[in-house]
Amino acid sequence: MNNLGGDSSKINPLVPVDLVIDHSVQVDVARSENAVQSNMELEFQRNKERFAFLKWGSSAFDNMLVVPPGSGIVHQVNLEYLGRVVFNTNGLLYPDSVVGTDSHTTMIDGLGVAGWGVGGIEAEATMLGQPMSMVLPGVVGFKLSGKLRNGVTATDLVLTVTQMLRRHGVVGKFVEFYGEGMSELSLADRATIANMSPEYGATMGFFPVDHVTLQYLRLTGRSDETVAMIESYLRANKMFVDYTEPQTERVYSAYLELQLEEVEPCISGPKRPHDRVPLKEMKSDWHSCLDSRVGFKGFAVPKEAQSKVAEFDYLGTSAQLRHGDVVIAAITSCTNTSNPSVMLGAALVAKKACELGLEVKPWIKTSLAPGSGVVTKYLQKSGLQKYLNQLGFHIVGYGCTTCIGNSGDIHEAVAAAITENDLVAAAVLSGNRNFEGRVHPLTRANYLASPPLVVAYALAGTVDIDFETEPIGIGKDGKEIFFREIWPSTEEVAEVVQSNVLPDMFKATYQAITKGNPMWNDLSVSAQSLYAWEPTSTYIHEPPYFKGMTMSPPGPYCVKDAYCLLSFGDSITTDHISPAGSIHKDSPAAKYLMERGVDRRDFNSYGSRRGNDEVMARGTFANIRIVNKFLGGEVGPKTIHIPSAEKLSVFDAAMRYKSEGQDTIILAGAEYGSGSSRDWAAKGPMLLGVKAVIAKSFERIHRSNLVGMGIIPMCFKTGEDTETLGLTGHERFTIDLPSSISEIRPGQDVKVTTDNGKSFTCTLRFDTEVELEYFNHGGILQYVIRNLIGSNQ
Repeated sequence: MNNLGGDSSKINPLVPVDLVIDHSVQVDVARSENAVQSNMELEFQRNKERFAFLKWGSSAFDNMLVVPPGSGIVHQVNLEYLGRVVFNTNGLLYPDSVVGTDSHTTMIDGLGVAGWGVGGIEAEATMLGQPMSMVLPGVVGFKLSGKLRNGVTATDLVLTVTQMLRRHGVVGKFVEFYGEGMSELSLADRATIANMSPEYGATMGFFPVDHVTLQYLRLTGRSDETVAMIESYLRANKMFVDYTEPQTERVYSAYLELQLEEVEPCISGPKRPHDRVPLKEMKSDWHSCLDSRVGFKGFAVPKEAQSKVAEFDYLGTSAQLRHGDVVIAAITSCTNTSNPSVMLGAALVAKKACELGLEVKPWIKTSLAPGSGVVTKYLQKSGLQKYLNQLGFHIVGYGCTTCIGNSGDIHEAVAAAITENDLVAAAVLSGNRNFEGRVHPLTRANYLASPPLVVAYALAGTVDIDFETEPIGIGKDGKEIFFREIWPSTEEVAEVVQSNVLPDMFKATYQAITKGNPMWNDLSVSAQSLYAWEPTSTYIHEPPYFKGMTMSPPGPYCVKDAYCLLSFGDSITTDHISPAGSIHKDSPAAKYLMERGVDRRDFNSYGSRRGNDEVMARGTFANIRIVNKFLGGEVGPKTIHIPSAEKLSVFDAAMRYKSEGQDTIILAGAEYGSGSSRDWAAKGPMLLGVKAVIAKSFERIHRSNLVGMGIIPMCFKTGEDTETLGLTGHERFTIDLPSSISEIRPGQDVKVTTDNGKSFTCTLRFDTEVELEYFNHGGILQYVIRNLIGSNQ
C-alpha cells in the first residue's frame, strides 16, 4: 500500500471495510479456568506485529472499522452486530450485501443478506474500487418440509444437506431454501446451514427474510424502528416471505427436497465434510475405514494390527491407546458454537454425565471456543458452564481454533504413543472442515459432529463404539451408562434456550465491542499514512508482486516445455496447497525461520505468518498428508525434480526449476482447491513459478484466486484426465495460447502438446472478459495499480 497516497493524506479504500480481528486462536491452554486470558496473552505475544499492522490500518484508512481481538469470530459478529439487512444511507434504502475474505462469509445468508466469500486477492482489488465480475449463476431451490425428530440437532441437518448438495453438484451456484419446513428452523439453524456453503460447494445458501429473521433482529438488539423499516422496505419490494400467506410457486434452475423428519443423528468423516455417517452405522464404518485402502474412507491398517494396544505413562499413571481413540475433542468453529440449541444441548449432556459420575480421560485435549461472547453469558446464566468445565470443556477463546488447525500440542506422552505405534488416532470436533493434516498432524481420523456429540465421544474416548448397544462409560456406582441416558430431548433443550438466551446479553456484549481491551489499546502504532516496512520482520514483509512492474501490461504469456511440479488426484484442498496450521520442524519454512534466529517454540503457524511471503512460499504444498502421484503412494510434501530425478521438498524443486529458467505446471483431478478461500493457495504457487493448473474441475474461489495471480486455470474435457490420456507427469507441456489478448476468449478450447507426441484439448477457465484483462496485466493487483496510477495522471 505504500505505493498509494501522499505523505499527509489518509488512504481511503473505495469500499467500506468492516474488519474483525482474531479469526483464529491457538489452543495452548485448554483445561483451565483462566484459559481465555492465558491464550489471549499468548496470542498477543506471538502476533503483536500482525495486530499492530491491522491497528495501523484502522487509522491510516478513512473507511475502515476494526473490531479488535477477543470479540468473537468474524461471521458471528457479522450476524449479531454488523449485518444491516437493509441499509439506510441518508434516507436512501437498499438491500445489504457483503463479500468477505473467508469462504464462510456465507453465514450471513441465514439472515437474508446476500453474501459470499472471495479470495483475499479479489477483495484487495474490490477495496480499491475494482468491480467484481462473475458468470450469472444458476439458482437451486431446496425445499424443506416437516419437522426434525426429537433429539436430532441442527448439525445433523447441515451434514445431511451438505452431503445432498455435494452429490447434486452446486459449485458456482446459488442455493435458496424455501418451504413450510422453514418455520421450524431458528435463525441460528439457518445460519448453520448457510455457513456450510463452502463444504457443499455453493456460492451461497440463501434464506429469504421472514418473521423468524425479524424476531432474531429484535433478539440481537436491533431497534424496533430499524426492524420495522426493514420489514416495510422488503415487503414493498416483494423481497419478504410471509409464510402465513399463500405461497406462489418459485422457478429455479434445479430442485431438491428434504423431509426434515428423515434427518437422523450423524457425523462426517474421517477426512471430508460431505462423507456423512449415520450414528448407528459409525462402528461398522470405522472398521471399514481401517480395512480399506488409503483414501478418503480408508487407512489400510493390516488386520493383525487393528487390535494393537499402545501402553504409555501419563503423568505417572499407566494408560492405553488404540486405533480410533479420541485425543482431541473440541467444540469449535462458527458453524455451531453460536447456535444456542446445540451449545446448551452440549451443556445438558455434560450435566447429565457429571450427575451420573462419567469422566473424560485426562489426556484427551478438550476445548470450547464460542464464536461470540453471548455464549458465555447464556451458559453462565443457565448454570450449565460448570458441568462443561468439570469435563474439561473450559472456554479457551472466541474464534476459530481446532477447525483451522490451531488445536495446539497434545501431551508429549500421547504424541509418542501415537507415532511409535503408528496409531490412527481420532479427533472429534464441531467444526466445518476435517481435511487431512488440517486439525492436527497426529490425528489421521477427524470427524465433524454436533457439540453434544463432541461431549459424548469425549466421554466414550473412542469412535469405535456403537452408541445403541455399548455403554458410553461406567458411572459412579459402577453401573454401565448408555448414550440414551445422557442425551437431552428437544423439549429440554428448547426450554433452556427460551429461559436463558435474552436480548440484553447481545446488547451488553456489543455495546463496547469496538473499544477493544487493554492489550489491544496498549499497542502503539505509527501515525503515518504509509506503512513502514521492517526488513528483518518474519511476520510482515513487503511482497514482491509489484517489483519490476511497468506501466505497460506484459500481455498473455506462453507456456513452453514446462515441467510438471506436482501431479494430484481428486479433492486437493487449499489446506493441502497452503496449510494454515503448525510449521513442521523439518520444513523449508522452519529452516528459514531458524536462520533468522526464531526459536522453534516461536514458529507459530502459517496462518499467523501469512503477512510474510518468504515463509508462505516455503509453506506452499507443505501439508504433511499431501499425496503427489510422483511419489508412488508416499505421503508428504515432496516431489521429483524431473531433470535430475532427485526427490526434493516442493519448495526446493520449484526454486531449482526457476533458477534453470524452466516454467512449471500442476496436474490435478476434480474439485481442485476446495475448502478455505485461502489466497495463499494461489499466491504461493505463483511465487514458486507455477504458470498453469490443469484440473478436472475447480472450486469457485480458488479458480478466481488463480486468475487473480496470473496463473492459467484449465479443465480437461469431460471424461478425460491424466489416466485416460496416459499422462505420467514426466512429460514437458506446451500450452498453445494466442500471443494477443484480443484473440483469447473466455472458455475457449486450447491445445496442449507434450514432448512425447501426445496432445489433448482443454477448456480455458478464464470465465469473463474482465478476467482476461487481469491475465493481460499479469494479475488483478497489477491491473488495479495501473488503473489507479493512470487515473491520477
